[in-house]
Amino acid sequence: MSGVSIQIKELSKRYKSAEFNSLTKLSFDINSNDIFGIFGPNGAGKTTLISIACGVIDASEGSLSYYMDSNKIELNKFKEIAGYVPQEYAFYQELTPIQNLEYFGAFYNLTQKEIKKNTQEILTKLGLIKVANHKINTFSGGMKRRVNLAIGMIHKPQILFLDEPTVGVDVQSKNAILKFLKELNKQGTTIIYTSHMMSEAEQFCNNIALIDQGKLIAQDSIENLLSAYKQNDLETLFINLTGEEYRDV
Repeated sequence: MSGVSIQIKELSKRYKSAEFNSLTKLSFDINSNDIFGIFGPNGAGKTTLISIACGVIDASEGSLSYYMDSNKIELNKFKEIAGYVPQEYAFYQELTPIQNLEYFGAFYNLTQKEIKKNTQEILTKLGLIKVANHKINTFSGGMKRRVNLAIGMIHKPQILFLDEPTVGVDVQSKNAILKFLKELNKQGTTIIYTSHMMSEAEQFCNNIALIDQGKLIAQDSIENLLSAYKQNDLETLFINLTGEEYRDV
């Protein structure tokens, strides 16, 4: 199948001065045109894994291989066709959506014509065209999440990394964002997604990897995992595999 995919082999990460690994010998594949979820408790290593996959930080050991239309590509080429939407807001709040997209579009070496065209398309699809010239610091949380998403997509990436893309938004905004992302996936974009909301993930993802304390504990389609562990839903499976202890201290 055409599209962008990633092969992860024996991937480990230990930060300087850290006593333990943040990731330990992770190995799995992310297939092209998939909606792939990465889940785990707080501190499991989800953001570290995405940061390595995006080329933001280096792994300590192991490797990642990137493929486009089944042909291996280098990291620099991968960065050109990848988009990243972090959990934190990654825009200038005192500017408008259009001004932000012009800035980030130039960062991706888009022409002025491409920036204008892509900006109009993305803001229209995300329901932001009417406020395109309003300062973002006046926006609701849901509107800011959509601006964050628009910036990660201004260059029309073929693979999109989403770190908690719907955290803190209302139900309507969440549903609209997920609907938009599903349509994007149908058009051929590979999506890699993290979230703490298991019910949302169960509806959205095709395949998932569960990690805990930096180690892979399960990876397959949601249907296969629920069947293998004899669970009725992803949240129950998640608790069953990772335990009920507090993870935020």
